[in-house]
Amino acid sequence: MRESAVSRILEGKVVAITGAGRGIGREIALLCAREGAAVVVNDPGVAQAGDGGDAGPAETTVADIVAAGGKAHANLANVADPKAAASIIEDAVQRFGRIDAVVNNAGILRDTIWHKMSYEDWTSVIDVNLTGAFNVSKAATPYFREQQSGSFIHFTSTSGLIGNLGQANYSAAKLGLAAMSQSIALDMARVGVRSNCIAPFAWSRMTASIPADTPEQQRRVERLQSMSADKIAPLVAYLASDRSADVTNQIFAVRRNEILLFSKPRPIRSMVKVEGWTAEAIADELIPAFRPSFARTDEVSAHVFPYDPV
Repeated sequence: MRESAVSRILEGKVVAITGAGRGIGREIALLCAREGAAVVVNDPGVAQAGDGGDAGPAETTVADIVAAGGKAHANLANVADPKAAASIIEDAVQRFGRIDAVVNNAGILRDTIWHKMSYEDWTSVIDVNLTGAFNVSKAATPYFREQQSGSFIHFTSTSGLIGNLGQANYSAAKLGLAAMSQSIALDMARVGVRSNCIAPFAWSRMTASIPADTPEQQRRVERLQSMSADKIAPLVAYLASDRSADVTNQIFAVRRNEILLFSKPRPIRSMVKVEGWTAEAIADELIPAFRPSFARTDEVSAHVFPYDPV
């Protein structure tokens, strides 16, 4: 038990969280409420691939928050629809008087190897994971500008930051989300608004679909199963709070009890030919010089994080 409500880091704040009915989003909603925030719990209750709909997950999370003495409201909007996405922010302002933080956590998966990926597989994932974050963030922006404060927290993935098999759609969306966050941070700094990303490592409904056919895949799944979703929530609560007022334009990751800070793509080698390059000179001179610094051609997240989570 806490000694007093005054010590709660989100006291008086209003936080909107997409995809908050299950998994990581639910744990974020529960912790933000315990930390004093009023929470808009958005979740249309769709299946992992984006099909169907069920009010149950959002309403259950809200009921659990209210039963614990917190404030919450369920919103069932599909973030891929701009008008529906705007209702998430409208609900926050109408019911709780303001909006202080937006957590773009909603996501779907339609994993398939590149040559089998359909146009629908591509657009459905981009529409929710990237355009959905755009829609909700745009809806919150006028309020953030007016109050000269606000925090965007976007959920990226090492599938985009590093790479993964069978996820061209998801990887593109998640790397695009990191780029969008960077641009928001640059554009909105002048009005005191910040934007950051988190790449989560956690066992959830989405990661439960990872194949475990080989010993290497089985080890990866075992590592993920040891990383619970509640470990992600404290960093979100911090980034939504005033304590993070000077933290923006960063990419974090959470891997159980380890929090990581990611670098951004920057040049690592340079070679100048004052008379200009020819294709032959590139083949004969530049590529042999650059080759030792090439990225691993088959690199995926498991190669960067081969160790057991702490």
